[in-house]
Amino acid sequence: MENDSENNYRELIVGINTKVPLSNKKLVAAINFDNAATTPPFVSVIQEINNFAPWYSSIHRGTGYKSKISSDFYDDSRNEVLNFVGADPYYYTAVYLKNTTEAINKISYRMYTKNKRCVILSTSMEHHSNDLPWRDKFKVDYIDVDNTGRLSLKDMEKKLRKYNGEVKLVTISGASNVTGYVNPIYKAAQIAHKYNAKILVDAAQLISHRKISMGNPYSINHIDFLAFSSHKMYSPFGIGVLIGPKEFFENGEPEYKGGGVVKIVTKNTVIYDDPPEKDEAGTPNIMGVVALIAAIKTLNSIGMENIEEHEKKLLKYTIDNLREIKDIEIYCDTQNISDRIGIIPFNIKDIPHDTLASILSCEAGISVRSGCFCAHPYVQKILKLSEKQIKSYIKYPQSPRPGMVRISFGLYNTTEEVDVLIEMLKKISQNKEDYIQRYCPESNFKKIN
Repeated sequence: MENDSENNYRELIVGINTKVPLSNKKLVAAINFDNAATTPPFVSVIQEINNFAPWYSSIHRGTGYKSKISSDFYDDSRNEVLNFVGADPYYYTAVYLKNTTEAINKISYRMYTKNKRCVILSTSMEHHSNDLPWRDKFKVDYIDVDNTGRLSLKDMEKKLRKYNGEVKLVTISGASNVTGYVNPIYKAAQIAHKYNAKILVDAAQLISHRKISMGNPYSINHIDFLAFSSHKMYSPFGIGVLIGPKEFFENGEPEYKGGGVVKIVTKNTVIYDDPPEKDEAGTPNIMGVVALIAAIKTLNSIGMENIEEHEKKLLKYTIDNLREIKDIEIYCDTQNISDRIGIIPFNIKDIPHDTLASILSCEAGISVRSGCFCAHPYVQKILKLSEKQIKSYIKYPQSPRPGMVRISFGLYNTTEEVDVLIEMLKKISQNKEDYIQRYCPESNFKKIN
């Protein structure tokens, strides 16, 4: 039954049987275990783009029939997006941007104040996109993670008490792009609101794996702001979304100014439009929105609960098999996976992470990610790097970098694909010296060993 659902999901994806060359020139079907970086498009997404293309026209800038069709679709789409994440359309609005990174940068600019006592509370597990935008505008502190790499709500409350009302925003990832841990966002929201702070959830990694509800905006555990990207939900066509209270966007000026954001401009006066148009400077990406709505409809038709169940089975199957491989080092909890999406970071002892990723690609057609995954502080903590080691990497930036190999699942991945990965990793583990000499000849294996 599980295999039937796996095959059905695969039929929904473009390029699922694309052949790629190996180092021996043989062609094999590509296996993509790098879905945390980006996802391939749904068939439905490409179909909807093709269907809408003949009607493509300017948004809010024309009187022609096609322009009206495009503008109406663009405007109506917001309610579908809000509904997908359980956001009250009377309270919240959805702003379209390029990606999650721009969404978080936007809110950082709109929240900026010259009050030096204003604190942003981030976490030690964040992607750089939910860390760097805050550093040059606010005092930033970080909620600790425990020994397994999970977020510590105890430390969160401790820091909120410490700052005694000065925390303006708590900003946390919905799920880690390194370990796959799903954060308890509703409990975190309740704690944040208890201390009169708002909460922003970076849902880039969570949006295509779990059902999200922003909740009743007047309840203590509602989500104030949500950011995500369409390219991680099988719609890679350049749309990001920032959802927040309409009242928040009504205040202040947009950081990007230009066409489409104003009601009236004179030589001496600028009157900005109402949100969300106020924050969408330039010609809107209507085709990106068409793709996003098609992806949302497909995800809804599958059911987020079904996706979660399938990916959890895949995660358990993979971890159980990985643990049997000699010299595998897994950098996350392998026992309790109830709070995980399908992400597993690991290394094989004595093989550089980037070399291992290259071997998997060249020898088996398997795509993975290696490195620090735009979350350097978190990876440094998980790898237990000392301050001395970290300073050495800063001093000698050309030296080999620490990191991991990451596999990350999409709804279309299968146990058969995992079997290919496991067999290849076993082969690599049993023949380290041979593979290192072929793919990393500058390494001295005996010295490493």
